[in-house]
Order: sequence, then structure tokens, then C-alpha cells
Amino acid sequence: MRLPRRSSRRRRFQAFSNAVKHHPLPNSNALSRRGFLTRSTVAATVLAFPFISRLPVLGANERLNIAGIGVGGKGWTDTTMCDSQNIVALCDVDDRSAANAWKRFPKARRFRDFRKMFDEMPRGIDAVTVSTPDHMHFPASMRAIKEKKHVYCQKPLTHTVWEARKLAETARKAGVATQMGNQGIANPLLRRDAEIVRSGILGDVVEMHCWTDRPGKWWSQAKPRPIETPTVPAGLDWDLWLGTSPVRPYHSNYVPFHWRAYWDFGTGAIGDMGCHLLNLAALSLDMSNPQWVEAESEGANSETGPQWSRVTWQFPARNGKPAFKFIWYDGAKLPPSELFHGSAPYAENGVLVVGTQDVLYVPSHMGGGILKSGRAGNDLKEVRALFPKSSDWERSHYEEWIAACKGGPKAYSNFDVAGPITETVLLGNVALRAGRRIEWDAKAFKVSNIKTANAFVRSPYRKGWDV
Repeated sequence: MRLPRRSSRRRRFQAFSNAVKHHPLPNSNALSRRGFLTRSTVAATVLAFPFISRLPVLGANERLNIAGIGVGGKGWTDTTMCDSQNIVALCDVDDRSAANAWKRFPKARRFRDFRKMFDEMPRGIDAVTVSTPDHMHFPASMRAIKEKKHVYCQKPLTHTVWEARKLAETARKAGVATQMGNQGIANPLLRRDAEIVRSGILGDVVEMHCWTDRPGKWWSQAKPRPIETPTVPAGLDWDLWLGTSPVRPYHSNYVPFHWRAYWDFGTGAIGDMGCHLLNLAALSLDMSNPQWVEAESEGANSETGPQWSRVTWQFPARNGKPAFKFIWYDGAKLPPSELFHGSAPYAENGVLVVGTQDVLYVPSHMGGGILKSGRAGNDLKEVRALFPKSSDWERSHYEEWIAACKGGPKAYSNFDVAGPITETVLLGNVALRAGRRIEWDAKAFKVSNIKTANAFVRSPYRKGWDV
């Protein structure tokens, strides 16, 4: 008897999954020539199985039960982008920011405290999205992983370097599907840029430069803690919002957005935009475990990040690739213009990949790179396709994770990729706060030359929030 069409599609998806399990898709590690060719073959298989399509293979009774932790702001996007599944629970400490989600998903159970949500729904949740301020990414994600739930967590993956390492290790051992929320990694233009870098036409990569217009018009830094003590707005549970961080009075400088400036809650400009701008590196370079990091800045203090910064990471030679540097700029600082196009201005956010044979300028964390040599189009026919690409890439970023939750291939920003990238980004903040070059011993997981700097590698949690 002839099988239904849906079963045929299921078999094709299973064949695709098996192929990827035997030949994993590319991650951030540098590739040998043999590995490059093997994974290129698998990538062609990926392109032949366009699974990013609202998962029509699955029946209604096979949907994931997803809970949203933090459902206002970016959390609204993260929750609604998963609406092909069952949204069964919503958790938010602020009724004002969560109001739209309450209305959009009226059947979902509502919570303020994610700990209570897990206590009361131990078997009713398959996966969670975590879209809180940075300081609460780790406790929410780690609790979910320990409960064997799949996790989608916004960037930066964590608040501290130690958390990034620990979260990736724990997720790997638990075998859960993960994804960091840096949507640009799914953009076809960005993925094409990564294919160009990986093809070798730039030659050996010797430098990478990233810059952002944050802080400044987005929020201000280099400022003291506010001294006013206004009344906490109705609907906001301030104690739960503080979570792991030390107690302090409520102030509108923190909620709903400008918390990013403060070390207790955010990770400054590097944390906010670093994981976005390093999407290209996540797909094409090994940006893990730098030898040293040094920073110059203005206005950094014990409360907030600086008014501007320029940070340099030195990476060692490895896997047949030479040593290279990564340089970060923010607060209106920019790379030397002669690196690419002389006097013409750079975009507000961008990336330069400097090779021994060419330079790639990417004027956005979404991709769209331009080669200094002028090569384009037919000149790049030898650059092979390695990654699947979707015109609906914003949604595909989520659906790659959903597919992974159901036994498909790992998502492209899974925590084994996102963890090392986040570690690298946040080591920049350690150097900023230390005020000196830090030597990083990745194996011992410590700053080896400045003992006091290790206080910035891992932060203590307020009592009651240990995971």
C-alpha cells in the first residue's frame, strides 16, 4: 500500500538528520581541507532538504510545549516566532511589558518566577525561550537544562565568562537542543559572507575588526549609580527583576532598557553587539581562547561600562592557521579607514576581515559583505555553498532550533558555538574592568597575570538564586 505523502517527507527528514549526525555541520572551529570538503558535501545535503518551512512534517499532537521566560521587548519576538508550537506558559516579572503576550496567548499559564513555573510544570514543558536582562540568562537557562528542557537564550548567552563555559558544558552533557538569539546568523547574506571567508580567497586571516555605535544614542555609560529612590511602578516585581544581583533601589535608569549600561545587569556595548557582529566569526573562524586581551577606554567605573572603548584580543596560531588579532571599537571609535576604502565613512555597525590576499567589509551584523578587490558575482563562482539559506531567515533562526529539539541537526548558534564566542566577548569586559592587559589561561580558566581580575570572570549570586 502506498504511504501517505507526509510519511515520505518524514523519511527524507530522517535521512537528512542521520547524514548530519555522521557529518556534523560547520561550527566555529577552523577546518582542515579534508574536513572542509566533507562538510561541504553534507551542506549540499542540507540544501536538498529545506526543513526550514514551518515544520509541515509534524502533526498537531507532535508540537513542542514551549514556555517563554521574559516575554516583553525582545521576548515578545522570541515567543511569537515560536507560535508554530504550543505556547503553554509565560513568565515575566513586569505586567506592563508582558501585556501583549498575555493577550496573544490567553491559554498559557502565567508566572512571575521561573522557579515556580518549573516546580509546578515539571512535565508540561519541552522547551523554553529565555529573553531576560543579561544577568538572568544563566539561572533561567541552567534551571531549564537541569530539567532536561531545550533552550533558546538571547545574546549574549550569559552575563559572565564562567557562566558561558558552564552553560555550554551542562547543555552538552544533558543532550538538549540549544540556540543563542543572534538572528543575523541565519541571514543568507551573512552566511554567504562566511562561505567567502572559509573559501580561502582572502588568504590567511590576520585581523578582524568590529565596531558599533553603542553606547551613545542607544544608552549612556560612564555614569554613577542613581541616588534617587522613586516608587516601584505597579505591576513590576522589583525583587524578582534584581534576581541574582545585589539589592539596590528601583530606578527608571534600569528598566526597561538602560540596564545594559550597568555591570550588575548588563554587559555594555561589547556584550550587546559583540555576539551579533561575531556571527561571521562563529561560522568561519576559531575565536575561542585568546592568549591575551587588552583594552583602552574612557569613563569606565565600578557601576557602568565606558563612554568608549577599543579592545584587542590576540589569538594563537593553530590548526595550520597563523596567529591573528581581533580589535573591537565602540562609542564612535572606528578602525583606520585605509584598511578598506580610504576616506569613505564606515557603517554604524560593521566588520572587517583582513586577509593576506583580500579584505572583506561587512556593513552590518546581517551581512552583505564587499571585497576590497572588487570581486563579486561571477568572480566568486568557486566559493561553494556550505549553509542552508532561507528567504524567511528571521523565522528560520527559530525553526532551526525547533527542528533540533525534534531530533534534527544542531542549530547554527547552539551553545557549543555560542559559548566560546560569548566567553571571548566577555573577556573584553574583564580587560576593561581590570584596566590592564590580561593573560588568559583557558585550560585553568583564569587570568594568570592579575589575580584580582578573576573577580570579573565569575560574579557571586544573591542568596536564594544559586543554581
